Amino acid sequence: MDRGNRSTMVHEFILMGFMDSPQLQVVLFMVFLMIYTITLLGNLGMIVLIEIAPQLHTPMYFFFSHLSFCDLCYSSAIAPKMLLNFLREDKTISFAGCAAQSHVFVSFLDAEYFLLSAMAYDRCVAICKPLLYNIIMSRQLCVSLVAGAYTIGLVDSLVHTHFTFWLSFCSSNVINHFFCDVPALLALSCSDTWLNNLLLFITMSVVEISTTLLILVSYLYILLTIIQTRLAEGKQKAFGTCASLLLCITIFRGTLLFMYTRLSSSYSLDTDKMASVFYTVVIPMLNLLIYSLTNKDVKNALGRVMLRNYFSSSLH
Repeated sequence: MDRGNRSTMVHEFILMGFMDSPQLQVVLFMVFLMIYTITLLGNLGMIVLIEIAPQLHTPMYFFFSHLSFCDLCYSSAIAPKMLLNFLREDKTISFAGCAAQSHVFVSFLDAEYFLLSAMAYDRCVAICKPLLYNIIMSRQLCVSLVAGAYTIGLVDSLVHTHFTFWLSFCSSNVINHFFCDVPALLALSCSDTWLNNLLLFITMSVVEISTTLLILVSYLYILLTIIQTRLAEGKQKAFGTCASLLLCITIFRGTLLFMYTRLSSSYSLDTDKMASVFYTVVIPMLNLLIYSLTNKDVKNALGRVMLRNYFSSSLH
């Protein structure tokens, strides 16, 4: 029997989730339902706000609307199934459903890496070349950067999905995780996974190194500009968004660097399962809160929209 046919011996997987305590399951359901609700409504609201508020029609918020979209998509690939499994005994997921969940998750996770790098470059241009900002950060460049982020994410995800679900899963179909994470699936497979582990390590390392270099260079230029010149009001405003962006980058990349740049010999499913909650469910909410609560432009735009709607409804 060839390798591809053997993989079809498993028609569904069982997601173990977190723990077996019924009381704790209910508590976790309520906590994660609240987090996901904030993530879902908040990111949808942010996308709509950026679309309808003219003062947010800038490259920075164009990137941020796509960051919100990525957060919304990859959290929605994980959270609904996870929440459902808290309340029922049948924790199965079909083979095709597992592949789809893994594919969507990796696609938008990779895209977010490059979007955060594009946002760092945008802040660098805003501070270091303010007079040329509108020329450098043209609509064409912004669209190209976003399209490139999605394309890289899609291609990388297709590679990992193909090589992961081409493996044999003949000894067990119980995944010691709350979603179809690639390392958890590799640990479950009865095939030789050295190529998969190598691909995972190489692709994540390349993505991590290339995007980290772009971010470091961008912030180095920002730091040099701050040292060499007194920041004008426009530069101060641009610099104010750098702290929020840097916080998002540090939380997001730090967690994923810990998770995915190790081979299976050092992979602990029980430990990493808990850490996975942070970047699959919590980070999409944190990105939203960091930008909405610390950003004056967003708060001002929201206030104007609410005020405009209030007067519009009053006149009618």
